[in-house]
Amino acid sequence: MKMGIISALTLAAALFAASCSTGEKTYALPEVYKEDGSSSGGVTPGEVEPPHVVRARKDNNSSWGEYEAVTIDRIQGFAPSAEPELDQYGGWKVAQLEATGFFRVQEYAGRWWLVTPEGHLYISKGVAVFSQGGSDRQAAALAEKFGSVSAWAREESGRLRENGFNSLGAWSNVGTVRSLSVKTPYTVIVSPMGSFNGFVKKEWPNASYGWEGYPEDFAFVFDPRFDTYVDEAIRTVATYASDPYCIGYFIDNEIPWKQYALERCLQRFPADNVNHIAAQEWLDARKNKVGATLSEATAEDKRAFIAYCLETYLKKVTERLRYYDANHLFLGCRFNQWNYELINDEIFKVAGKYMDVISINHYQKWQPDQTAMQNWYSWSGKPFLVTEFYTKGMDSGLGNTTGAGWIVPEQKDRGYFYQNFVNELIKSKTCVGWHWFTYMDNDPENPNSDASNKDSNKGIVSWDFQTYTPLLESMNEINHQVYQLARFYDNQ
Repeated sequence: MKMGIISALTLAAALFAASCSTGEKTYALPEVYKEDGSSSGGVTPGEVEPPHVVRARKDNNSSWGEYEAVTIDRIQGFAPSAEPELDQYGGWKVAQLEATGFFRVQEYAGRWWLVTPEGHLYISKGVAVFSQGGSDRQAAALAEKFGSVSAWAREESGRLRENGFNSLGAWSNVGTVRSLSVKTPYTVIVSPMGSFNGFVKKEWPNASYGWEGYPEDFAFVFDPRFDTYVDEAIRTVATYASDPYCIGYFIDNEIPWKQYALERCLQRFPADNVNHIAAQEWLDARKNKVGATLSEATAEDKRAFIAYCLETYLKKVTERLRYYDANHLFLGCRFNQWNYELINDEIFKVAGKYMDVISINHYQKWQPDQTAMQNWYSWSGKPFLVTEFYTKGMDSGLGNTTGAGWIVPEQKDRGYFYQNFVNELIKSKTCVGWHWFTYMDNDPENPNSDASNKDSNKGIVSWDFQTYTPLLESMNEINHQVYQLARFYDNQ
């Protein structure tokens, strides 16, 4: 049965008004994504090419395999179109939400979004470690190519924006970027636990260490001395408290939240140690008895204990963060372990109580897993941000013996990986952005490089500022289609 145009419009308006009045977070489409002068993306005619098949391996000790990668031209039914109108922060002006003057998060139209200070929909398309490097050779290369650090920051941040990136991830040269006349939204990382652990390690020279570098692979969240480190590190965020271009803060990176924490506390720390005491008190309360033993602890208990450790940590850091800056988002502590925190619902339940956005350093898997992403949201009730991911190209001339990213033969394969990875994130509707790790390759001759950053092709540019053009061209291609892809998937 056909409906007249006026009647159809009246019904659509009524449905939209009704959903708004009830406080629902999802609205009928396409009313939410109202036309804004740009194409909404049509349907591609005929069949598209199948996914690319990319040769890849997890590391130099793994066998080569073949993995599929869907690029922007191989998404059935999607037709690329001109990027829609954006605000000064890179937000999509398709809808006007509440403008608070700072970045925030909101579920809208069945999808989670960052919202710009002006009240527009935003997905963070970022690059981590936007920095000029720290070696003498990198300083000489910068001076030759750009002349000064400020000139480098101005030219390269502009080039990132031209290629569709709209934000800067952790460990970026925020001080220089903030001084530029053309601004780029940025994030800041502070590391109270990382700093405290540097101190604690001196007291435990004979302890065993996990790859994150914590004694007995456990973060000392119960130690009262940690509180001083929390305040000293987090008080620095007051510098950014009034800056609308600051998206928010990461606090620490890749802390070991592992399910054998209860065993470690009770078996590897002496009975008078604060970690042993806290674990014993927790287990006694859990079992409702005095002197509960580790043999009585179930797998569920062990998962709950590490969540308790996380909550102890989060209570401390969020209290100080909100004290020094109540305006900006808490972006989490960058979970990364698939065998532990990324499959632990108890951890995500706790994270959702304190974090505005849950940050994930995404390694090991070729592409994001839709079930896992939905689990993260269902467990926490919060959106997530991928804060590290990358591949390394063998054609870079670097050995690629360090670093967690996948290895592929060529730069074009890195580009295929990026497009496929981003496309899966957009499908999820619970991801509010991603930060490629990193802007620049490390200098393989830098003796001061971290052990995990010696010779890896992680960057968009080489250690001496030469662009990996096939990679950046692929990034450009999908970065300018992100909002159109969101509309495309949300209308399906």
